[in-house]
Formats: sequence, structure tokens, C-alpha cells
Amino acid sequence: MSIEYTSAEMMTVTAARALENGMTCFVGIGLPSEAANLARLTHAPDVVLIYESGTLQTKPEVLPLSIGDGELCESALTTVAVPEMFRYWLQGGKVSVGFLGTAQIDRFANLNTTLIGDYHDPKVRLPGGGGAPEIATNAGEVFITLKHSKRAFVKDVDFVTTLGFGRDGKGRDGVPNIGKGPTRVITDLCVMKPDPETKELTVVSLHPGVTREDVCDATGWEIRFADELENTPEPSAHELEILRDLKARTDRKHAGE
Repeated sequence: MSIEYTSAEMMTVTAARALENGMTCFVGIGLPSEAANLARLTHAPDVVLIYESGTLQTKPEVLPLSIGDGELCESALTTVAVPEMFRYWLQGGKVSVGFLGTAQIDRFANLNTTLIGDYHDPKVRLPGGGGAPEIATNAGEVFITLKHSKRAFVKDVDFVTTLGFGRDGKGRDGVPNIGKGPTRVITDLCVMKPDPETKELTVVSLHPGVTREDVCDATGWEIRFADELENTPEPSAHELEILRDLKARTDRKHAGE
């Protein structure tokens, strides 16, 4: 009997599976935090979650509203100063993966969380980069998760807040002391990875029920597909149970119940 699930749940479960037990993960708020904590509660109990506010090995009971949420500090092994977090832990090469979200992403996995439109006369101002530029530069590799739409997946981002592979795919070439950059992009339709040569994002796996046309229609450039296109495994009953319980606890907590 097949299990019913939403496309959002499919995305979160797939993103969670990308994390391996024992990894040290610098976590962004929102979808990355949801996926990282699902991984911690299922197949990766020893994953070390770090948040930008300086919380190390945090194990929140509910999903945080922001990096300043008291839940992170209360459930952490310890909390260090933000300069120490970035200088010693991140720049010191002690973070294996950064898990980020974004407002816009382009074909070379550059991220935009600064503005939409012209820099001097923007249509929308966004929250900014926070620690994402430093995470993308110094973490061993970067995972990105976001919902798939032409609004989010554009040929060229309006502003490069966080470096993927630059405007031409060569932004990391020859740069010392820099991580691999984005190695995986997980959406509610598919999984993408950068082409080994060009660094352009390529679809390597389609989620159940999703067609190539669905992905093309939701992408702002002529997206490429791997020669050997895989099918993303469906969520298990256990993963869905843990995820739904986590979100229900979070909703109750934030509602003041």
C-alpha cells in the first residue's frame, strides 16, 4: 500500500537523507533546519548541528523561528561567541557541510537573498546574506533546498549574495582554502547536482510522479538532465511519522500551547 505524502514532505525527507551520520552541519533557518533535524531524529542521530548564533551540537525539541530562538541555546551542548563560531569552527575547516535555503538560485548555483530587480531601484528587498556567504565559502560542501518555481530558479540571479560557481561557472577555480561549493540542490520536484565540467546544475533524480516537463516548466533556463536519470525513493512511514510529529510540536509551541 502506497503512503500518502505532500511534495513538501518529499522535499524535506530527500534533503534529510543527504546528511550522513557523524557530519558536522552548519544549518540555515527554515527548510534546511527542518531537514537537518529530521535527519538527526531518524538515520543520523550523531549529526552535529551548528547554528549561526553559536550553538554547537544543538538538539531542539521544536524547530527554531530564528537563529536567536532560545530553543537552540537550551538544547545545545555549548554556546560560543559568534566570532569564535565563524573564525575557529567554520573558517578553521571544522564544518563538513553547510545547509542553506535561498530566494533565488541560478544555473551555476549562485544564491540571491539580497533583492529582486535593479540594485538601485529594487522591486523587493530581501533579508540579506547573514552567514550564508561565509558558510558557502568555508564549509566542505553545500546542500541547498528550496521549492521549485520559475520565480526562484532563474538563469541569472539579480544579485550574487552567496557564491555558487560564479556567473560563468568558474568562480571557484584556482581559489585556495575554499570548499567544494554546492554539491546538491533538493527541491519539491527533483534533485540537482553541478555538472563536473561546466558546473551548471543538472537534474539527476526525479521525485515520484514528476516528469521532465514539470521540471522544465518550473525552471527559468533550459535545464539539463543526466544521461542516467534516477527516481527518488519515496518517504518511508517512519520518516513521515517523525517529520509530522516534529512539525506538530513546533506548531503547538509557537502557538503558545
